[in-house]
Amino acid sequence: MDATSSIFVILYTVSTSLLYPVVLLILMFVLWALVSIGEFLSEYSKRHRDTMSLENVCTQIRTEMNSQATGGAVRHLRSIDQNHLVTSFAKEAAQCLENNKFRELERLFGEYEVKLAARLEKTRIMSTVAPMLGLMGTLIPMGPALIGLSKGDVAALADNLIIAFSTTVLGLFVGSVGYVLTLIRRRWYQYDLEDIEYVLESMLEDT
Repeated sequence: MDATSSIFVILYTVSTSLLYPVVLLILMFVLWALVSIGEFLSEYSKRHRDTMSLENVCTQIRTEMNSQATGGAVRHLRSIDQNHLVTSFAKEAAQCLENNKFRELERLFGEYEVKLAARLEKTRIMSTVAPMLGLMGTLIPMGPALIGLSKGDVAALADNLIIAFSTTVLGLFVGSVGYVLTLIRRRWYQYDLEDIEYVLESMLEDT
């Protein structure tokens, strides 16, 4: 066996050895997609955005801050009842006001921007990596399938084709779920970020 044949054998061996890790990863991604669908439905059922109420509260906060009554602003911040991230930001901002840490408010806003981006990263990874794994799971069994075809082994050909098509379908399923969830959540979190920024501006407008 010459050097070229040895390289091809090593290449084939390495590529076929990746099949089981790829299949396991795809199954893990499928489980992750199902869990993500459940989390998405739970988040959807809990979302609550009342722009009129938020505008009234922010007007009161602005009035309290203009009159240097931070205690009243803190009470109004803690009364905000919106989506989870907006409410959470308002409560943490109230603590900053109580401790007279006005400079911390902008840093807190930056932290929430990072939190929102991190939440989107999970489903974005799902929508990108899963189809790649599906493609790998499609191409890897093709080598053994062609070998089985050349030897007239129809059973080996059928088994490898089943694996190839199954990984393709699962990879596309997970990728589709990740893509749809990313699009919808991006719109949700854009609204949340706008509400958080509105609350922040109400506190810092005249300070």
